[in-house]
Amino acid sequence: MSRFLSAAAMLGAIALALGFASLNSGQRVTLRLGFMTIYGVPLTVVAFASLLIGMFVMLVAGIHSDLKVRRILRARLREEALEERTRFVDMDQQDLFGEGKEKT
Repeated sequence: MSRFLSAAAMLGAIALALGFASLNSGQRVTLRLGFMTIYGVPLTVVAFASLLIGMFVMLVAGIHSDLKVRRILRARLREEALEERTRFVDMDQQDLFGEGKEKT
């Protein structure tokens, strides 16, 4: 059931994209980027390019966030390992075989 829903969702997204592209294929816009102006750009190119650029920005932001979380978890794990090593040492432990003692 879940595979059917995911396939239907993908087909729906593709149908919407194709419908948008076909209905707006004749529309042309002026694209002002701040440092340059491009005239007569098809609206579908602007829409799909902005979608791809947005996906790329989210990918970069996600990678940055993931690396930050991994760094925090690695530091926490390092601290816990150090704490375990120092906490569980029994300072009152005596050796089974006393060094320097001679048997009589």
